[in-house]
Amino acid sequence: MITQNKRLISILSIAALVLLAPFVAMQFTEAVDWSAADFAIAGLLLFSTGFLCELVMRKVTNWNYRIGFIAVILFALFVIWAELAVGIFGTPFAGS
Repeated sequence: MITQNKRLISILSIAALVLLAPFVAMQFTEAVDWSAADFAIAGLLLFSTGFLCELVMRKVTNWNYRIGFIAVILFALFVIWAELAVGIFGTPFAGS
């Protein structure tokens, strides 16, 4: 069985690896052009999502509620990420 601290370290490591992908891509192509602010915002989104999921895993004991809460958290992450990336809703956050 995985302990809570190992699970948290795993979640944060995955978030760091996701951030590493555009950093490595920037070394090889001009198509990926992230600024420090882009990395900061992506890091904030990924790490806060990881912490929220870990909080749900620690505090919510009912598996159905646990899955539901985590699904809502991940859906919010994907919607915010898509809005910031391509402006699917046309809000000022996406630069539209």
